[in-house]
Amino acid sequence: MRWKRKIHHGGPSKQQQKRPVSTFKLLSGRESNCSGMGRFSSADCSYALRKHLPVKGPWCVDDMDSEAYISQFSADGSLLIGGFRGSHIRVYNSEKNWKVHKDITCKRLRWTISDIALSPDQQFLAYSSLSPTVHIVNVQNAVRESHANITEIHEGLEFSDDDDEFSFGIFSVKFSKDGRELVVGNNNESICIYDLGANKVTERINAHVADVNVVTFADETNDILYSGSDDSLCKVWDRRCHKKQKPVGVLTGHLDGITFIDSRGDGHYFISNCKDQTIKLWDLRKMSSTTKDCTPKAYEWDYRWMTYPSEARYLKHPYDQSLATFRGHSVLRTLIRCYFSPMHSTGQRYIYTGSSDQCVYIYDVATGKVVEKLRWHGSIIRDCSWHPYLPTLVSSSWDGYLVRWEATEDDRDPSMLRTGKQRMHPEGYTMSFVL
Repeated sequence: MRWKRKIHHGGPSKQQQKRPVSTFKLLSGRESNCSGMGRFSSADCSYALRKHLPVKGPWCVDDMDSEAYISQFSADGSLLIGGFRGSHIRVYNSEKNWKVHKDITCKRLRWTISDIALSPDQQFLAYSSLSPTVHIVNVQNAVRESHANITEIHEGLEFSDDDDEFSFGIFSVKFSKDGRELVVGNNNESICIYDLGANKVTERINAHVADVNVVTFADETNDILYSGSDDSLCKVWDRRCHKKQKPVGVLTGHLDGITFIDSRGDGHYFISNCKDQTIKLWDLRKMSSTTKDCTPKAYEWDYRWMTYPSEARYLKHPYDQSLATFRGHSVLRTLIRCYFSPMHSTGQRYIYTGSSDQCVYIYDVATGKVVEKLRWHGSIIRDCSWHPYLPTLVSSSWDGYLVRWEATEDDRDPSMLRTGKQRMHPEGYTMSFVL
């Protein structure tokens, strides 16, 4: 009798499908030294920790009388930087029960703090506003209460040029990976690079035809830059090229202004948040050398005060070069930020973002689905930051709260915020211009 082989159509059988590895099996593998290192491999760490997402809470880190614009962990997670509308920055020590490490009051700002960057050695903090000047503060000296040019000098770095027709504002500031340079994006449609050793702007790139809302380094080399603009384009710049005024690549696919870009750090992939209410995942190997014409908008709107047109929500760019698109969150009124989750604890499996609907969204990179939605805040969440090693996420909202989310719950912690404590605005709130 001849046996017929059974063929499974539409994918592998249940027996062939990869089953999840239990925590017990991971621990057994560590005890028997399967990795050959006497400990968990980095892949095992990521696999175990990514199942424990920071979704419990939240607990209060700080409660201010102005909108919280920025929340960023340092590279080692020991410090948290909080930036607030107006002129207030606080540096918290996450290893000492979130105590204030440094309290900074800024001066000579134009309206508000627009961005903050911490140097790689965590010695200096740079802050920008809607002016062409970036200020530098030493965050590791003995001065805890830092009032600009009163208790401590906040050195000003001038980015303007004699040829500039007007005084521009800076939206984005980043330190290079070696800490020797600062790069900024501004509403003068340009990217500027400042050499801290030479104390001057050494490169000025006419990058876009609209505001440059974000610029960042691609990897550890400092040679490649990514920029995003209100012209809806993501551009790639190679500083080693002779034609520095021309990008080495352009990535099209968004239908409105780019609000933020985060690099995966491998020189290939990055994500962008956009006013078209999407996050897109990009691969540099798919970029083009020229800009492809975009279909003109079939709608007119202003994200600062209008809702996104429902008829435009699922429009597609005819030359979309992105690998994936993530929908669900809302990008209104301010330049909302998105990030890859940490390599150490999640293997960068997730993308997370703030949202104007008062939630933090966590997407699965592989499926594009929303896996968690953190709800508590009473207003827009402009920024959020996931601890590089621990399952802790901090969100900053226009309700004035800086709060943290954890993987485990502790009802005995008095800083835990209960439902009903939410508010739409900080205490003493006054209506303000948005950024």
